[in-house]
Formats: sequence, structure tokens, C-alpha cells
Amino acid sequence: MILLSGFEPFGGEETNPSWLAVQRLAGERVAPRGVGGDPREEVVAVRLPCTFAGAWAELARAIEEHRPRAVVAVGLAAGTTHVRLERVAVNVVDARIPDNDGAAPVDVPVVPGGPAAYFSGLPLKSTLAALREDELPAVVSNTAGTYVCNATFYALMDHVARHEPHLVAGFVHVPRATSEPGEGMSLDQIVGALRTVAAAALVDGPEPALSGGTEA
Repeated sequence: MILLSGFEPFGGEETNPSWLAVQRLAGERVAPRGVGGDPREEVVAVRLPCTFAGAWAELARAIEEHRPRAVVAVGLAAGTTHVRLERVAVNVVDARIPDNDGAAPVDVPVVPGGPAAYFSGLPLKSTLAALREDELPAVVSNTAGTYVCNATFYALMDHVARHEPHLVAGFVHVPRATSEPGEGMSLDQIVGALRTVAAAALVDGPEPALSGGTEA
């Protein structure tokens, strides 16, 4: 089983493509990328509140209930036109806007006493290669921000480090769902990209030497 999470709308938006896309994948059975056939893993979807207090609590509950083989948390990055495979979760909350509970913490740790950062457990370069093969715009991102997405990502990786080291897990940002060129991706493209991410997450093996870095 592979668990995908998306967020409820926030910041005055009526919808959130992270949840719309994840919801469409619920119940599908995904084969490991490049393997085909069986075994296939069922996709289970969970909708997270866009709150610092509630997002990780809901995702943790879903992990406990479903005991997945892999977890891919998904959020919206409205300013991007690519799927962003997040590499690093940092142990800081610095809210630019209040969350859906009205909370706006500044310069506080996600997990008091936790390490400064965690790396994603997803096979980022294999996933990047797969998305490019599918002609879907994607990048490796080195910051997941300091809002609810990053806090959820950090809490997820902290859980993996402390309790489930064999659980494959990480975070992906998606752009707005739009048909306007240069402003995002269509919802169908986002769904297809997350299907590719899910399939790649199920593959064990060495990562390709594929550049995903930046100069600054």
C-alpha cells in the first residue's frame, strides 16, 4: 500500500490541487516503475487540514491505520510551474500567513530538540528521470518553505527516523491546476505526475547520476 496525502484549501483559495489530484488516485493499484505486472500497491488517500496542529496528527493517524509501504505527502506551491521533488525538510516554522486555525508561529522548531534538517527518503533522481521520460515538468527543490508543508514534511521524516526507518517517505509540491500556459499544469498532468512519483517510490535500487542541483 502507498499512502498519498493532500491538503485542504488555504489562503482564500476554493480548491487545492494537491488534494484534487491525490483524491483521483485513491483506489488505483500502482506497479513499481519499470517492473510492471504484479505486485501492485493500492493507493490510499488522506486529506490533511492546512494547520500546524492538525496536519501531521492526521497523517500520523493514517500511517498507523494503513501501515503503508511508502508515504508521499503532497502540497501546493502556487508560484511554480513544475512538480517539485523536495529534498530537505528543515526544523523551523516561520509562517508568512496564518494557517486555517489562525495560527502564525514565527521562528519556532517543528520538533523541539530535533535535528536541523532531514533529507527526503524518496528516490528523487530516479523519480526526476521518470517524470522527464513522461514529459512532465519536474525539478528537485532544495527548500519546502517554512509553512505547513515543510512542517508536515519534517514531522514525517522525524517519525521515519525515530520509529519506522524502513518506511519510504517524502514530500512533493505541485503547481496550480490550470489550462493557462506558463501558469501551472493541468489537473490531468498533476495526477499523471503523482502516479509516476508513486510508482517510482516503490522501486529499490541505485539512483542515476542525474543533476538536479542549482547554482544559488
